[in-house]
Amino acid sequence: MAAVVETEGLTKFYGHRRGLEDLDLEIRPGEVFGYLGPNGAGKTTTIRLLLDVIRPTRGRMSVLGMDPRDSRVRARIGYLPGELALEGREKAGDYLDFLARARGGVPPEVVRDLVERLDADLSVPMGKLSKGNKQKLGLIQAFMHEPDFLILDEPTSGLDPLVQQEFLAMVREVRTSGRTVLMSSHVLAEVEHVSDRVGIVRAGRLVAVEDVAALREKAVRRVEFHFDAPVPREAFEGLPGVRELRVEGASLRCTIDGRPDALIKAAARFTVVHMVSAEPDLEEIFLTYYSDEEGRHADAGVKEPA
Repeated sequence: MAAVVETEGLTKFYGHRRGLEDLDLEIRPGEVFGYLGPNGAGKTTTIRLLLDVIRPTRGRMSVLGMDPRDSRVRARIGYLPGELALEGREKAGDYLDFLARARGGVPPEVVRDLVERLDADLSVPMGKLSKGNKQKLGLIQAFMHEPDFLILDEPTSGLDPLVQQEFLAMVREVRTSGRTVLMSSHVLAEVEHVSDRVGIVRAGRLVAVEDVAALREKAVRRVEFHFDAPVPREAFEGLPGVRELRVEGASLRCTIDGRPDALIKAAARFTVVHMVSAEPDLEEIFLTYYSDEEGRHADAGVKEPA
């Protein structure tokens, strides 16, 4: 099947300032693609280009197999902007009714289900909605016409933890149905549990695209062993991936990059009475990418416009 998003050399400059440069990206049908980076990295610029809100300085792109300028593309996209402007005296429910009609008709029961799942209040005028309720309304309008491609920019901003979990369940359901999601965020935990792959963007450049499963294998684990008797330090020195090794009598503490197989086999030569392994710290992987690229592209001096 054709890629849902395909870009080649996609570049956007705002005068002399770089918003995005030489983006080569492919998003596959039926996947959840996490697009990660600090604020100002180029995430929103990418989304605006894909939506044809702004035009590229150079490069090419296709969305759902078509040029983003083709009006037929927009009907197949659901979009939640990072900053949702909802003002006025119109009630939230009336706003959704208007959008449902504009999109050719959305079954009322679909909207009702989303409202219930997100616990949204549609009786309040949009200008008086709280940040959380505005975000819920934005999610409902993005999901309700069951688009082929969902673009979600900082989707959990303002949502309480329970609603965040419901939102993530909705994303999983979209993937199960064979549809595609691009989820942009600066918060790793927001996309970690639902993404198939993640792209890491820094200072307007895509610095890595990784499978989430592969990232977990690379991630740093903190491991602690307690034995029934003191163990020699040399039995654990030089093992693949083992760092920050501390052996004190019958206890061992270290961090390990990647698979712990060699460490576990070394420990099995002694009698282990207790073992603790902390969850892989994916945050460290991303911070490594960010810090490496910061040095490489420090001359960019680019901040993504609001």
